[in-house]
Amino acid sequence: MNPMDYMKVFGMWNKFKENHPKFPAFLKAAAQSGLKEDTIMEIKITTAEGEVIESNLRISASDMELVEEFKQLSTNV
Repeated sequence: MNPMDYMKVFGMWNKFKENHPKFPAFLKAAAQSGLKEDTIMEIKITTAEGEVIESNLRISASDMELVEEFKQLSTNV
């Protein structure tokens, strides 16, 4: 990744955390609670018009590899 792109995304993430301070804490709690393979993650979105979109997924081994990569990136920032 281009260092300037990285800095842009990092700045955007910081703004996101300011706007939504509970979300990073939620992610941290989820990771610390033992997020592991075969865990079910549910996602629900309610649009401004009231439409509800829901889905779920079962965490796979390759998903866990991605989670570990994100953990490594976040500790190197």
